[in-house]
Amino acid sequence: MAKSTKTNAMRLLDKAGVAYSALTYQVDENDLAATHVAEQLGEDINQVFKTLVLRGERTGLFVCVIPGNKEVDLRKAARAAGDKKAEMIAMKELLGATGYIRGGCSPIGMKKPLPTFFDSSALRHDFIFVSAGVRGMQLRMHPQELIDFTGATTTSLVKDNDDE
Repeated sequence: MAKSTKTNAMRLLDKAGVAYSALTYQVDENDLAATHVAEQLGEDINQVFKTLVLRGERTGLFVCVIPGNKEVDLRKAARAAGDKKAEMIAMKELLGATGYIRGGCSPIGMKKPLPTFFDSSALRHDFIFVSAGVRGMQLRMHPQELIDFTGATTTSLVKDNDDE
């Protein structure tokens, strides 16, 4: 891969000597869902993780990384962050808060380090995918290495079933 096509997330991983593979996919501006990314990559949706930014009532911004076909449980997320309540930040706040846009938000290399929590299901896989920091590119990584690199904590973050 040419040096100019490296994202900030990739440069940080390179500098730290953390292994990853970069994969590209066709972006559909009308469908930025992780399920679309998984289909494009031909990978299991349970291994394609999305990065969500939330705001705790008292604790401020934090990050949750969950399987692409799941919904974050706001109570579990708030509890993980040491708060009583949490909500997703407004889409218009995402770029200013993280340096990333919707569909290209990576848990690696945000503007400021934020407390980060991975759904514990990540550890069930030999590798997972997260955004490389731009639309159209994903990083394939060993979950424990990614969790260690981001200083994240693992916990249950998703709704137990989809009809909750």
